[in-house]
Amino acid sequence: IGSNSVDTNSQTEWTDVQKKIIPWKNSTPNLDLELVFQDRAAKLGKSNSRLIVVASLIDKPTNLGGLCRTSEIFGASTLVVGSLHYMQDKQFQHLSVSAEQWLPIIEVKPSQLVDYLQQKKTEGYTAIGVEQTAKSFDLTEYCFPEKSLLLLGNEHEGIPANLIHHLDVCVEIPQQGIIRSLNVHVSGALLIWEYTRQQVIKQRQQK
Repeated sequence: IGSNSVDTNSQTEWTDVQKKIIPWKNSTPNLDLELVFQDRAAKLGKSNSRLIVVASLIDKPTNLGGLCRTSEIFGASTLVVGSLHYMQDKQFQHLSVSAEQWLPIIEVKPSQLVDYLQQKKTEGYTAIGVEQTAKSFDLTEYCFPEKSLLLLGNEHEGIPANLIHHLDVCVEIPQQGIIRSLNVHVSGALLIWEYTRQQVIKQRQQK
């Protein structure tokens, strides 16, 4: 009897459930979903976030799809890719789960990155590289400016030296393991989240 009693109490007390919304599996009428998406789409390019995620050096569709999803979820203002053709790739779409429809995405080829970085710096953006360098800052000690441009490196070569010279700062993620290299989507996600966390805290303090 004691055992049954515990089971009953556990079932009664444990009422937390998932609240994920998967648009194409949701039972909400199609009209309501269209209104939600139209409202989100109407705000494209008008996000309060000033974070630009530059993924032009990344060439794996899976990493780009994951970054697209992460960038949209945390409200990045723009995702920059080396080619818009990646968005037609099935692997990209599988990982992005439609995020490309709700996030401003622009094309900047790797050969155009120096000019793009210079342009954004004149607009007041701080160019931040995700890279381990002799002068890189520890992520736990870095304070992101409101207007931040996050440059992610290639899966194998990282960020080329000629581009590092055009960055304002490099930030690295503290690691404890033997393997000293994180997947680029994971690295990007950690910095995107930390930027978002800091900006949310800043907004709360200003209220």
